[in-house]
Amino acid sequence: MSFSIGIVGLPNIGKSTLFKALTRKEVNIDARPFTTTHVNIGIISVPDKRLRKIARIVKPELITPTTIEFVDIAGLVKNAYKGEGLGNKFLADIRNCHALIEILRAFEDQRVEHIEGNIDPLRDIEIIKTEFLMKDLETLENSFSKQKKEKKIKTKQDEKKLRILEKTKESVAKGLSVSELNLEKEEKEFIKEYRLLTEKPKIFILNINKPELPLVKRLKKDLKKFSVFNLKLEEEISELSNNELKELKIKSHLDRLILSCYDVLNLITFYTIAGGKETRAWTLSKGSKAPQAGGCVHSDFEKRFIKAEVLPWEKLVEIKSWNQARKLGLIKTVGKDYIVQDGEIIEFKI
Repeated sequence: MSFSIGIVGLPNIGKSTLFKALTRKEVNIDARPFTTTHVNIGIISVPDKRLRKIARIVKPELITPTTIEFVDIAGLVKNAYKGEGLGNKFLADIRNCHALIEILRAFEDQRVEHIEGNIDPLRDIEIIKTEFLMKDLETLENSFSKQKKEKKIKTKQDEKKLRILEKTKESVAKGLSVSELNLEKEEKEFIKEYRLLTEKPKIFILNINKPELPLVKRLKKDLKKFSVFNLKLEEEISELSNNELKELKIKSHLDRLILSCYDVLNLITFYTIAGGKETRAWTLSKGSKAPQAGGCVHSDFEKRFIKAEVLPWEKLVEIKSWNQARKLGLIKTVGKDYIVQDGEIIEFKI
C-alpha cells in the first residue's frame, strides 16, 4: 500500500518550497498567493540505514527502498469550505491523504505577502482548523440526514452507527477535532469511512529564516509539538551535488521529517532478500500480521500464505549469513497469527 502526506497551510508559507526540497521536482514558486493551482505529487525513498547494512551482507543485484508520497496542496484561506480561494477542490485533495504536514510561516520577507497581513502562526493554525472542522461538520450532517431520510436504519448495528455519527457530529460542532475525541476502536473504524479532515495525524513545521526567534519560545508554550526548518535553505541544499555538500560541510535535515511522517502514520518496515537477488524494504502498518505483510509483496502471498521464516535484521548483520543463522536456530518459523515486528527480514512460504 502506498501512503501519502499532504503539505497544507495558508498561501505563501513555503509549501511548494518544502515539496521541491523533498522531491527535487521543479514546481512554480512565486511571492503571490495561489501560485499552486493544482496538486503536485512526488514519491521519494524513505531513508533507511538498516537496508544498506543488510545489502552489504546479501550483496544483491538490486537494492529497493520503501517509498512515501508527498502532495503539495494549494493554500487554504478563510471560508475555503464555502469555496473561497481555491476552496472545495483542495479540501477534497486533502481528504485523499493519509497524514498532513501543516506549515506555519514565521519568516519576515517584504517581497512575500501574507494573506492575513501579518505573521501569527497560532492564528494561522486556528484558520486551518476551522476550515477542516466546518468541512467535516458538513460531511457528517449530510451523512446523518441522508441515513435518517432514506430510512436505512434496519438493524441494531445500523442504530449503533447512527449514534456514533451523531456523537461525532455534535463534538465537531463544538470545535473538537475528530483526533481529539475519545473514541473506542470500533467507533474509530467506522468513522474512518468518512475520511474526515480533522481525523488525520498532523505534523507542524515552523518555517523560519533566522536561527533565533522569540516566536519559537512563545510557540513552545502553546503548541505541544512542532519542528523548526529554514525551508528556503533546504531548497538551496537540495540543488547542490554531494561533492558540493561535502566541500561546504552542510547537510539537509529533511531525513528526520520523512521519518517523522513514517512514525505519525504508525508504520513499520520489514525486509525481503529474494534469494540474494534483491534486498527490499516494505512499508506495513504497525500491528499487521504475517499474511498482510505477504500481501505487500504480492497479492497472492496473502491469500495463499502458509507460513513464513523471520529473522531480525541485526542478527543477519551479526551472523553475516542467512544459512548460518538457520543452522544456529535463529530463524523463527511463524504462522498466520504472527504480528510482524519492525526491522524483521521475512521469507514467505506459500
